[in-house]
Amino acid sequence: LLLVMARFKDILKIDPAARCAHLQPGVRNLAISQAAAPYELYYAPDPSSQIACSIGGNVAENAGGVHCLKYGLTVHNLLQVRMLTVEGQPLTLGSEALDSPGFDLLALFTGSEGLLGVITEVTVKLLPKPQIAKVLLAAFDSVENAGQAVAAIIAAGIIPGGLEMMDNLAIRAAEDFIHAGYPVDAQAMLLCELDGVEADVHDDCERVRQLLQQAGASEVRLARDEAERARFWAGRKNAFPAVGRLSPDYYCMDGTIPRRQLPAVLHGIARLAAEHRLRVANVFHAGDGNMHPLILFDANQSGELERAETLGGKILELCVAVGGTITGEHGVGREKINQMCVQFSSDELSLFHGIKRAFDPLGLLNPGKNIPTLHRCAEAGAMHIHHGQLPFPELERF
Repeated sequence: LLLVMARFKDILKIDPAARCAHLQPGVRNLAISQAAAPYELYYAPDPSSQIACSIGGNVAENAGGVHCLKYGLTVHNLLQVRMLTVEGQPLTLGSEALDSPGFDLLALFTGSEGLLGVITEVTVKLLPKPQIAKVLLAAFDSVENAGQAVAAIIAAGIIPGGLEMMDNLAIRAAEDFIHAGYPVDAQAMLLCELDGVEADVHDDCERVRQLLQQAGASEVRLARDEAERARFWAGRKNAFPAVGRLSPDYYCMDGTIPRRQLPAVLHGIARLAAEHRLRVANVFHAGDGNMHPLILFDANQSGELERAETLGGKILELCVAVGGTITGEHGVGREKINQMCVQFSSDELSLFHGIKRAFDPLGLLNPGKNIPTLHRCAEAGAMHIHHGQLPFPELERF
């Protein structure tokens, strides 16, 4: 599947009148916005890997990005996908119209990780570039206050273009790598981007500044110009490679939680990291609760890889325990297949297998990925849990 997507990488058509782009699956995410730029249009979902990741891969994983809080995930920015079934039959899912008849197979296919068919063409929505965008940087002495600030902004009815959080370890790594001007002594930092019409953005910036200060921000800075705004985002978008400079290896996790549970989960991650004798840097899309804990380890040290993998599984189980999920945009593959047993009941997993068989009766597409067998779940000793079921003290404290 990846080989097919990598070979087909042409932008077939940019249609400014219809505000859409017709693409082969190997087209890089960033290349879409670059091609649409002459028409003052862009493609909204922007994963940190957008310079390299493909739109076909974005569809397969339902990728997100720093601006998904306001503009949605890949599934919200798709119009149509053309695919081949395992038998080679071409199918068109979705429509260039606002809706299409029948079941919403486009949504089903998005995020299916190559289990249902092979993508041959993608049609995405293009949006007008906002008139103006401003970024506020806020430093906090505690992750609790930063989490409360996120909740306060959303509760006030303000939907930022992006709302990102980084903890101290991630802040220091990014600053050392990019020199973005980050507050290296802060325990947590928020980046809040507001975009739209100039008058509205100006008013929202003042409202957000007040909310940040009321939540306990020790410092609030508005990017002075476009160059500083770009530096603020460069630090965030390069956080993963920056953290990679701190350790020979790191293990990037991906889970999603309700926003109100941010402080509890961050405390839970810290406790679990201490128990497994490993460091964790936290970088995440705070506005939509999509977390990316980065577990630092050294594979050359005996047992560290195994401890990192065990810690990653425990973090995902914590996400489920607070009412979240084991993935926001990175998918399941083989890596999280045991946690699927924790997330879903046997009846739900049986339904997933039924959908897989409807598209791929012989199980030839991406075999052994994403959906565990019930036998595997039994062997792993994993069981479906409900919100708050696991014995995490953080759930009682918050």
